[in-house]
Amino acid sequence: MKLSKTEEELMSHLWKLEKAFMKDLLEEYPEPKPATTTIATLLKRMTDKGFVGYELFGKSRQYFPLVEKTAYFSKHVNNLIKNFFNDSSSQFASFFTKETDLSKKELEELRAIIDQQIKKK
Repeated sequence: MKLSKTEEELMSHLWKLEKAFMKDLLEEYPEPKPATTTIATLLKRMTDKGFVGYELFGKSRQYFPLVEKTAYFSKHVNNLIKNFFNDSSSQFASFFTKETDLSKKELEELRAIIDQQIKKK
């Protein structure tokens, strides 16, 4: 299951905070802040989708993520590779390194990461 762009934005705040009441989440947004009802609707949808849980404190709910950030984005990157790069990680890597504006230093850092992963295998 996937989150919409607005749900992903809210989820990123929740991943950052780890646990948060609605007022905490609203504080994370820049001006103009979304309406409380908008955040409430998003949280309800995300709870129904299984991405967010909550604990009751009287009438207040403290929300927390049920899905780890790395797990969520890993799944979507893998789907991207499957759907747009013929399930080829090397095609994705080639596109990524050629079509993004990476500096020489960033490319060298990527090479170091890849070399480290090769050693682990």
